[in-house]
Amino acid sequence: MALAYSKKPTTTTTGIMPSPPQLLLTQDDLKKIAAYKAVEFVESGMVLGLGTGSTAKHAIDRIGELLQQGKLTNIIGIPTSKKTHEQALSLGIPLSDLETHPVLDLAIDGADEVDPHMNLVKGRGGSLLREKMIEGCCKKFIVIVDATKLVDYIGGSGLALPVEIVPFCWRFTAEKLRSLFKHAGCVAKLRVVGENGEPYVTDNGNYVVDLYFEKDIGDLVAAGDAMLRLAGVVEHGMFIDMATTLIVAGELGVTVKNKC
Repeated sequence: MALAYSKKPTTTTTGIMPSPPQLLLTQDDLKKIAAYKAVEFVESGMVLGLGTGSTAKHAIDRIGELLQQGKLTNIIGIPTSKKTHEQALSLGIPLSDLETHPVLDLAIDGADEVDPHMNLVKGRGGSLLREKMIEGCCKKFIVIVDATKLVDYIGGSGLALPVEIVPFCWRFTAEKLRSLFKHAGCVAKLRVVGENGEPYVTDNGNYVVDLYFEKDIGDLVAAGDAMLRLAGVVEHGMFIDMATTLIVAGELGVTVKNKC
């Protein structure tokens, strides 16, 4: 299986490590492989952005393991969610915040979608605001995914593009978002949890509206700006031109791509 967009001019392949062909790897195996490869970029003394989600969890586990073994020292982590904060503490990773460390050396996180230009959809785990704040302060942002996350265009998976909104008059905001992308066949749904369908609440006390598209929404920068101009919208889940390195684990091995 050939990985998508391997010849795009915006990225360069720095290495491929083939997996043994006789092994049948699960999606979680692939996530772990990508995560461990990303941790190879971590050096002692770094301030790290610690991502959120099933793929990032493997990277944080590995960082904690290397700290315990003494192979990494003087690491400081800035977590992107309460869940990641708890995980890092349990592993003995020292933590701080953006006030103390406004510039980070490196961040490692997963993504829900990656387009051919390394633009991302993130936030299906609900941590898009903190992720964008922290990963926007990094000298290097490594994105780790399995090959199923590669798409032809943002929204191309048919799954959610999350938008964090304030709870006040959320239906009004959701309808404004839907109307904004009517040309792309947009459906806007409030994210709910539990048997009673209670609204999902982010770490920041906000709601999430998930947008689903039938077609390409077009200019991503214009789309993002339009969303942020809507009163009630806190942040959207498109991470445009933020990733500096992409690590993809697939059936043929691991591919590392860097922005030119």
